[in-house]
Amino acid sequence: MKFSIVLPVKNGGEYIKECVQSILAQSCTDFNLHILENCSTDGTAEWLQTLDDDRIIIIPAERSLSIEENWARILSIQKNEFMTIIGHDDILESNYLQVMNDLINQFPDASLYQTHFKFIDAKGNLIRRCKPMDEKQNAVEFLASFLQRTIDVNGTGFMIQSADYNELEGIPLYPNLLFADFELWIKATESSYIAITTEECFSFRLHQSTTTISADIKMQTSFEQFIYFLEKLQNENDVFNAPINKYATDFIQFWCRGLSHRLLRTPKLKRDNLSVAAFIDKCRKYANMLVPGNNFNPLKDRSVNLAKQIDKFPITRNLFLLFKQIYSKPILH
Repeated sequence: MKFSIVLPVKNGGEYIKECVQSILAQSCTDFNLHILENCSTDGTAEWLQTLDDDRIIIIPAERSLSIEENWARILSIQKNEFMTIIGHDDILESNYLQVMNDLINQFPDASLYQTHFKFIDAKGNLIRRCKPMDEKQNAVEFLASFLQRTIDVNGTGFMIQSADYNELEGIPLYPNLLFADFELWIKATESSYIAITTEECFSFRLHQSTTTISADIKMQTSFEQFIYFLEKLQNENDVFNAPINKYATDFIQFWCRGLSHRLLRTPKLKRDNLSVAAFIDKCRKYANMLVPGNNFNPLKDRSVNLAKQIDKFPITRNLFLLFKQIYSKPILH
């Protein structure tokens, strides 16, 4: 077999059935489906046992694992020459592997491969198409695009040589794997480049994502871990200085705003003693670390400043939370 499709799952519900069906319907049949079953309690494990296809390899966990632990098992399984990872609620088009095979033949010296894709909702309806990507990007170009948020990146749909994935020690172990795929892509493209086709060959489902359900402390810890990865890039290779110096402060400002608002929407008792003011101070530290001598001032953003003021006092925090229960649309702009 040439390809390995790796599917980590815990309690996949009805989504995993659609996901597996899309995999088994591939026009290119030269693959194995490796299912990392993580002690599901919703009937997923039992349903998987009913599948009768020699290409399927089910690898059950001996105990219930965290998402990080289950994905870490990808390193230890025997994989074919090329591999991809798919979320249990995502869907491959039937030509995904064939398009990937053609892309590999066209760009044999690339270190990573990707297709364009669609974002879908819980019911499978189209939300939007991914942002257009260049046919080829090296690591510096990819990092610049990512820091500017001009591309979409997620853990599904990329193809990499299994030997390279193992050499990179797999997907980095960020809390809930937030930002982990970004780091993996940058590290993978350092040795060569990513080759991308404009064909849309999979769908990424925006449904109960780890971004929306992760605890605030995990979000902030993951963000900080990625910031320190950027610092490491700077220290190890001067070519990354240009995109980081140019775009890092805007990137930090974007996440300062988003995570400040997220904290404000979380009751004080549920956010591990985190405060908006403390997180803003952290963002200043991150900016000074990556871009010394910058003029970064997150409070120039009216909505960040307002979030800080609201978070100062219990009465304004509680009034804000009460208002959000009544009016769910964004109100800080």
